[in-house]
Amino acid sequence: MAIITLTTDFGYKDHFVGTVKGAILSNLPDVTIVDISHAISPFNIQECAYILKNAYRSFPMGTVHVVGVDSEWSPENQHIVVQVDGHYFVSSNSGVISLITSEVKPEKIVEINLPNSESGSFPVLNIFVQVACHIARGGKLEVIGRNFDELKELREFEPRIINNGKSISGNVIYIDNYGNVVTNIQKGLFEAYRNGRDYEIIARTTKIRKVHNSYNGIVNYNLDRSQRMGPGDALALFNSAGYIELAIFKSDLNSVGGASSLLGLNYRDTVTINFL
Repeated sequence: MAIITLTTDFGYKDHFVGTVKGAILSNLPDVTIVDISHAISPFNIQECAYILKNAYRSFPMGTVHVVGVDSEWSPENQHIVVQVDGHYFVSSNSGVISLITSEVKPEKIVEINLPNSESGSFPVLNIFVQVACHIARGGKLEVIGRNFDELKELREFEPRIINNGKSISGNVIYIDNYGNVVTNIQKGLFEAYRNGRDYEIIARTTKIRKVHNSYNGIVNYNLDRSQRMGPGDALALFNSAGYIELAIFKSDLNSVGGASSLLGLNYRDTVTINFL
């Protein structure tokens, strides 16, 4: 069974998502269409890359992933297909695939070149749907494009080692539905430079001195409830994607607030780890 996923910044107010799905079904009536997200912040490539990286592995090999964020063609933003880790990504050359290709070498990359076609202002519909359906039918990449070797990378948000190896300076790359703040500092990098040292994580005026492996790791269940840390307290953890995440235990961004609002953190803000 062919599977096509959609990840866009279209939202749900407009007709865009429904139009794309209708076009896919008109081409492939038996295809399974899965929405990964249509709530990506407009043109936020880093946010889209983070969501894609953490979602695609849950799908079967051969799945085609259509990426509709900053998809308008330009000489510096070509339309491409990246075959990597057994999956196909139909996207613009915006750097959105680089979090995946930084860990897994692409098997093939082609620049899309469909005869007698114009992408216009809606390339996901006019170009990406045709390409995705071609691949889902088992079509070869050589038919829809030529080899391409200028894949962009998101280097802007790589964490930096500073202070002679005594500190890691990272950035906020994603804020989830709970207001939890994901940094670009991965567990492997943290452990490589920690070398058994104590540390403190500094996010604006907040200091955290322990990283947990789960949200309720902050709770010491051996203590009386009145003495425990719990709901409303700040914590750091290695999230399911292996990144250091800052959270408020049992937060609600729409009422009491989450880490992003209560700690005053936004996309791109700096989070620093000092080794003591």
